[in-house]
Amino acid sequence: MWRASVLTLFPEMFPGPLGISLTGKALTSGIWSLDAHDIREHTTDKHRTVDDTPAGGGAGMVLKPDILARAIDAVADANASEIRPKLLMTPRGAPLTQARVSQLSAGPGVTIVCGRFEGIDERVIAARGLEEVSIGDYVLSGGEIAALALLDACVRLLPGVLGAAASAEDESFSHGLLEYPQYTRPQEFEGQAIPEILTSGDHGKVAAWRKAQAEALTRTRRPDLWAAYQARPKPQKG
Repeated sequence: MWRASVLTLFPEMFPGPLGISLTGKALTSGIWSLDAHDIREHTTDKHRTVDDTPAGGGAGMVLKPDILARAIDAVADANASEIRPKLLMTPRGAPLTQARVSQLSAGPGVTIVCGRFEGIDERVIAARGLEEVSIGDYVLSGGEIAALALLDACVRLLPGVLGAAASAEDESFSHGLLEYPQYTRPQEFEGQAIPEILTSGDHGKVAAWRKAQAEALTRTRRPDLWAAYQARPKPQKG
């Protein structure tokens, strides 16, 4: 079973959307598990204080290292037989990629720390070996929504979650390209027909059309991905 543990100030946000559709069915059937841990449970004062003012001054509050470290250690102790990546959702982290999602889904699971306020004390990041991960160049109110996105991306790749094993093979980023356009019946919609090649029955031509479309979309919309795709080693002939 693939196991996910989330450390958050708002455990009631989980499983949230992960409890419905394919991820929800997989959760119910035991393909994966989710535990949400309340960071406040590891406070020691009567006010259950989890944050303090930034050293050096400035706006906002920072999650305290001692509280968060105790929460991380408690999860680690409860799962001592597993070595799972410890992720911190933060806009300054490394961008989450499909390649990294595939690596995470192939492992035993993840432990995710959801930051709040101005972030968390830098010392706990180093002391607990947290891998900083970002889902985009924007700022959210906390790491919970980012954690939900990461978990959804991982869980859908677990064996038995998608309806067909090949469903994820041609998706965006799977081969370094954005996904090609998709169509379905009716044959004509508001004056626009499905491209004839897709209904030709010629699988070779369909595959070539899809690749060309994926390349064109990637070149136009994501020149960064296109440059990386162009730089990949080409298969040797002969």
